[in-house]
Amino acid sequence: MTTHGSPELVLERRPFGSWLLGPADQSIRLLRIRLQVLLTTFSIGTNLIGAAVVFVLAVFVLPGPPLTDELQRVEAIGVPAYTLFAVLVGCVWCTRSTLRRIQWINEERPATRREQITTLRLPLRLTLIVVVLWLGALVGFTAVTLVLQPENALRVAVTIFDGMIVTCAVSYLLTEFALRPVAARALADSAPPRRLLAFGLKARTVLFWAAGSATPIAGLMLAALLALIDGDVSATRLSVMILALGIVALGNGWLLILLAAKSVVAPVRSVRNALTLIEQGEHDVRIPVFDGTELGSLQAGFNRMAAGLRERERIRDIFGRYVGPDVVREALSTDRLGGEERFVAVLFVDLVGSTKLAAERPPAEVVQLLNRFFAIVVDEVVREGGFVNKFAGDASLAIFGAPAELPDPAGAALRAGRALTRRLTEELPQTTAGIGITAGIVVAGTVGDVRRHEYTVIGDPVNEAARLSELAKSTPHHLVASMTTVAEASPTESPHWHPGDLITVRGRSEPTQLAVPTSPT
Repeated sequence: MTTHGSPELVLERRPFGSWLLGPADQSIRLLRIRLQVLLTTFSIGTNLIGAAVVFVLAVFVLPGPPLTDELQRVEAIGVPAYTLFAVLVGCVWCTRSTLRRIQWINEERPATRREQITTLRLPLRLTLIVVVLWLGALVGFTAVTLVLQPENALRVAVTIFDGMIVTCAVSYLLTEFALRPVAARALADSAPPRRLLAFGLKARTVLFWAAGSATPIAGLMLAALLALIDGDVSATRLSVMILALGIVALGNGWLLILLAAKSVVAPVRSVRNALTLIEQGEHDVRIPVFDGTELGSLQAGFNRMAAGLRERERIRDIFGRYVGPDVVREALSTDRLGGEERFVAVLFVDLVGSTKLAAERPPAEVVQLLNRFFAIVVDEVVREGGFVNKFAGDASLAIFGAPAELPDPAGAALRAGRALTRRLTEELPQTTAGIGITAGIVVAGTVGDVRRHEYTVIGDPVNEAARLSELAKSTPHHLVASMTTVAEASPTESPHWHPGDLITVRGRSEPTQLAVPTSPT
């Protein structure tokens, strides 16, 4: 029941903590076969070992008068016969009880709340079947001993009772282990019902302490008491008796503690592996909820947390597509309204004759054309580290230097403009777009109301870029920049531009020295 390997492989191949239990998406037929094999194997193994331990302790270890020949013959025949009978009856009884209570799996439907409770109580119900069969052995063999050798009846009864306690505790843990895939299907993404949490980790730990430690120690105390009553027990016999009981106590305690620890570690480890995946950026993680205690609530709580993270990332992704990832980071870091002065480069691109396109072509074709146009714009702007601030009908406004700072915003905007001109000519020859680029000081920040924010830039360079894009529609390359922008660009970008006309654009009192590309590439 151990797990090794990367967290992703562990969750995929051993979602229930062990390869014995199979994958989470195994078929119903395979699940039934696996469940039948595991329950039968565990039932036979635990009961045979328990019967052997009881027989050895009763006959050869505990103090008391030797068993009579008649009682030895009865036990030599009765113990194997009853053990075989109990194993066969227990397997059939447990199988029928299990199949009757997980009928909802065969019907391929989710379990109701009542069926969830019934399914999670299956380990306890199957353990009670084992208790009934052991009680049959307790009553039967004690009665036989009372008839044939009354002085040994207490020794036989106590030995069988101790064996029953330990065997049933081990049986419960192994049954709960085998039923993990069924419990996972019953709970799906929900937490265990509150009615089951009363028998949680605290109560389970106390019971397993009683079975693994208190019962064997009580057996040692009883052995000492019987030795005192007998009075004829030799030191050698007493030493052998204590050693045998000590070995049994250590073995039972170790086995119960081991199984109990694994039952706690498995759900905790599944959460730990899933958390590791989330830390690595894998948010599409869900773990099966297969424990009926507080640990199951922990698993279900993790699934709810992971679902919340997935929803948060989805919203963040959608939000980022509308406003840009840089604005998302800005919005997450502060919710204040206001702005700051920043030096930025502004690129404005506007389609030529979009009204005519809309009149001559079907709406679906126009939308498809606009989407291809904007895809090229976004691709080239993002490539240079810019931010597409607005889509306005058939136009787009891009900013370089806000909200994320750039070492060369003017050069980035000029490179993006040249690349846009080339790509639009090659990929959308049926359209023409004017591109205007300027640079200068703007106010960049969040404006609006506390209920509705928008990140934007305000300033003369924005208006100037829009006017230059209109002017660019009538130039050979359909690309115009201000010479101020070229002067602010890096030396590697400046050679691609040369001065143009000196004009005064609409809405500005100061003239603008134009710059045009020497080549669109």
